Amino acid sequence: MEQTSAAPGTAGSMTARRASGLWTAVRGFNLRRTLVALILPIAVLVIWQASGTNGSLFGGVLPTPDRVWKGWQTWAFGASGMGLNPYSGTWWDSLSFSTIRVAQGFALAIVVAIPTGIFIGWSRLAAEAVDPTIQLLRPVPITAWLPFSIAVFGISSFGAIFLIALGAFYPIVINTTQGARNVEKNLVRAARMLGANRRDVLLKVVVPSALPSIFTGLRIGLGIGWTAVIVAEMVAVKSGLGYVLWDAYYVGRMDVVIADMATIGLMGLLSDRIILIIEHRLLAWQAAGGTR
Repeated sequence: MEQTSAAPGTAGSMTARRASGLWTAVRGFNLRRTLVALILPIAVLVIWQASGTNGSLFGGVLPTPDRVWKGWQTWAFGASGMGLNPYSGTWWDSLSFSTIRVAQGFALAIVVAIPTGIFIGWSRLAAEAVDPTIQLLRPVPITAWLPFSIAVFGISSFGAIFLIALGAFYPIVINTTQGARNVEKNLVRAARMLGANRRDVLLKVVVPSALPSIFTGLRIGLGIGWTAVIVAEMVAVKSGLGYVLWDAYYVGRMDVVIADMATIGLMGLLSDRIILIIEHRLLAWQAAGGTR
């Protein structure tokens, strides 16, 4: 009896030690990756700072990182108001305007692109009817849609949302289509042999199998969405990071321009990490199955 009761305890402690060791390894791996990823940007900043003279490079055109940092601090935490520095204390507002527009445009692209891509990849009729039009419009750049957006929606946030949704739509729909087309045929045959109808095969086989490709499209589309919001805010609206970027360049505030560029890059990185976290949670079954 004593031996029988000791075995579960021993197994439990071994499992706990393994879990603890795995968590430590994961944390160490993430820390190592983070440190490696920081080497290049830190080296660039150090060289940039050391190359400056009196706080600038190229005859005063490009400010050094310390001046950019001070400019961002004023932009983010300075007293707001139209004084000598019109950007003082407006960073949070600009960031929120752009983030909301990207989220709305990206959500609109998801709602339209994923179902469209699934049906194009799954249905030959949908592919013949819809895919040629998508391929015809896809090469048209976002900047070419700016006059159309302004003419139809005017100088408004919806014009920017339209451009963001359009930019994010194409990579999402194309990757979703590819994912739906590349579903393992044996899985489809097995589902039909077990009595699944066409709708069940679509929802329970095709869509889950296409998820890795869908998430690839989401990551690419979100990156294009951040590009599109900057282009749109430069012309189609009068607020947000894109508007500040162009306005600051126009008045010669390159410290604000570079701080704006860094903000856009960091927001793009953060939103991409969020997509990756969601992907890893939803596709944990792939990791368990050894397919990732």
